[in-house]
Amino acid sequence: MPDRPKLAVFLHSGEYDRVHQGLSIAATAAAEGRPVDVFFFWWALERLVQDRLDAPDFAREDVNDRFEARRAPTLRELLSHLKEAGGCRLYACSGSLAVIDGTVPAAAGRVDQIVGWSTILALTAGVTDRFYL
Repeated sequence: MPDRPKLAVFLHSGEYDRVHQGLSIAATAAAEGRPVDVFFFWWALERLVQDRLDAPDFAREDVNDRFEARRAPTLRELLSHLKEAGGCRLYACSGSLAVIDGTVPAAAGRVDQIVGWSTILALTAGVTDRFYL
């Protein structure tokens, strides 16, 4: 089987729908055996560090209700799937972590590595499949 192209997902917004969309894309790629890197910045990183991963908090209550009634996977479940699928690495941006007042130990337990932009640029060099949310 030829090498599968790598996928990079950049999560900036902490809105539940955007983080869910990004993790869904990553989970699908990981299930297909593609290597995946997920980078958490700013408000997405804050959501992760604060462990706000379970209850959906969409702006509309009817969407929250349908999401739960249809048993759509939570952010925590998607992250669990990514870890189980293998081939996915989670990264926290060190600069964003400092600005959101997150602590390194809190983030370290949730991501594989805390990195700066030089590492992010090196990890994503040549990656053509990128999603920004």
